[in-house]
Amino acid sequence: MFGDERADYGKAITEHDEQGPPPGWEQDYVSAYATMHPWEDWAETFAHYLHLRNVLQTAQSYRLTVGEPGALDDLDPVGAEQGVGALLERWLPLSYALNAVNRSLGRNDLYPFVLTAPVIAKLDAVHAAILAHISSYRQSQPY
Repeated sequence: MFGDERADYGKAITEHDEQGPPPGWEQDYVSAYATMHPWEDWAETFAHYLHLRNVLQTAQSYRLTVGEPGALDDLDPVGAEQGVGALLERWLPLSYALNAVNRSLGRNDLYPFVLTAPVIAKLDAVHAAILAHISSYRQSQPY
């Protein structure tokens, strides 16, 4: 999903610096930088996942909701049962509203990213990896 992590990282940096991202990168990657190497694709996707969660938690702390009222507290701490879809159900309306506010002020979109199906699948893989780690950690605890 993220590519062959055995690819030469140094070579990937050089090629990315010289050639830039491939045409149409927006369809499969969360950022142009993510196209450089599978490690960067994972890192950029993971960071993006954390941004989504953090903004939603910040919005929740200020009681900022869009559409149906809902809070991350309605989910378990990372939305284990619902997958990344539950996170996106709250994220997308909020990001649309934040972009509309910025546009009303003559500013660029606050959230300029497009979450295509391949990017969402990668976000879901990050979500699953986090859940697997949490599960493994909980099972290793003596209490």
